[in-house]
Amino acid sequence: MKIIALEEHMVTSTLLDAWRQAPDEAEEQNAVFNGTGLMGERLLDVDARRLQDMDDQGVDVQVLSVTQPGVQNLTPSLAVPLAKQVNDRISAAVSRHPGRFEAFAALPTPDPRAAVEELRRAVQELGFMGAMVFGRTGSRNADHPDNEPIWAAASDLRVPIYLHPQRPQNSIRNGYYSGLGDPVDRALSTAAVGWHFETGIQLIRMILAGVFDRHPGLQLVIGHWGELMLFWEERFTSIQRAGLLPSGPTVLDVFREHVSFTGSGDTSHRYLRWAKEVVGIDRILFATDYPFIDNSAGMARSFLNEADLTTDERAAVAHANWERLTAHLR
Repeated sequence: MKIIALEEHMVTSTLLDAWRQAPDEAEEQNAVFNGTGLMGERLLDVDARRLQDMDDQGVDVQVLSVTQPGVQNLTPSLAVPLAKQVNDRISAAVSRHPGRFEAFAALPTPDPRAAVEELRRAVQELGFMGAMVFGRTGSRNADHPDNEPIWAAASDLRVPIYLHPQRPQNSIRNGYYSGLGDPVDRALSTAAVGWHFETGIQLIRMILAGVFDRHPGLQLVIGHWGELMLFWEERFTSIQRAGLLPSGPTVLDVFREHVSFTGSGDTSHRYLRWAKEVVGIDRILFATDYPFIDNSAGMARSFLNEADLTTDERAAVAHANWERLTAHLR
């Protein structure tokens, strides 16, 4: 059984340098992943070390992407050339290891028009399968009108956009995730819950703002079993039907038509069952969140092998759903 993993990260030394020299907010975004130690070594490697780790996990193909915050916390003058550089680096890795790597583009969203140009270049010239974006760009939410050209281009190209977590803004962190001591504050604002509320809210804002109505070809991928929103779907639907949210397609309708879900390395059979019940097996993809989650010793493959799925369902999650979503690009 072929396994294709979608949320598999890398970085370049040039991008690390840009993060270190960025303003306060940008530096804070990168506080968790500073590119040093074993984690940094794995992020920087897109050759033998990574392939060995993939074999150990039981993963056949990684869809490479830059780790958070990508180039989205940089000035346009830095973000645009760095996005091109990192995409060229990823493209070279795909060329060196055909059949082992695919790619999501880094987009310089601080300059939306340049982001559109880079998305088109990455897909049409480099053969990428879509892009990964990190919700907000500065204080600009994903549904901001400035982002319309990006969503329009993704819809036109019919390429999936992976909406990945990022740290909440300083004001949110100070208001909700502070006062418990630095280590706890940091964990609470990131991996414990802050990342996931932040990303889930960006998705819900896009739905309520009508982004998918205006761009019917747009497909998103979202990790961590829906970034908490999948588990709150019935509440959203009841509020919407009560007239307190915009009418039209329900949140569940949009989930089932426009959003695919991965576990981001969270090998929870309970969450997998829930996702299957809510959106159906055709909307579930696979990811290991390399190198941040330990799926070594064949854990990625054993999770699927042990899941309460039929043979066809297991193949759908492992590779077939992704191949169907991107069939026109192959």
